[in-house]
Amino acid sequence: MQVTLTINGREVSRDVEPRQLLVHFIRDTPGLTGTHWGCDTSNCGACVVLMDGTPIKSCTTLAAMCVGHEIATVESLEVDGELDPIQQGFHEMHALHCGFCTPGMLMTTRALLNENPRPTDQEIRTAISGAICRCTGYQNIVAAVRWAAEHEAAFQQEI
Repeated sequence: MQVTLTINGREVSRDVEPRQLLVHFIRDTPGLTGTHWGCDTSNCGACVVLMDGTPIKSCTTLAAMCVGHEIATVESLEVDGELDPIQQGFHEMHALHCGFCTPGMLMTTRALLNENPRPTDQEIRTAISGAICRCTGYQNIVAAVRWAAEHEAAFQQEI
């Protein structure tokens, strides 16, 4: 079947099997390899992308189900060489280790900050509860989201 998806603002078309997963469509068609394929069971969260602003696990979502929706991958965060505050927060607060879970964490927390610009630590932990990080104790990830929220709010005030 022919599938046309909007990924990071670009239309991408391809003939696919009806059972093709979104994670494979994203990685194989436009070659956006930032979205990681981890467990195939929706447990790890490495594959999280945003569909119409809502985090979804692309390893259990069919590409055909996404027709007519806007898909955003981790590659959409950096614009013209400027890191998104959540990316900068992960850097500043040393929330990166091996990096495998990072794309899913970034997209999940971007959606959180879009909905709730001032989340509590508990709200941050709840938002990332669908993602497994085997390298950190999550403390630095929570601190990174807090950093991003504070700096994003300051940036918004400057505008």
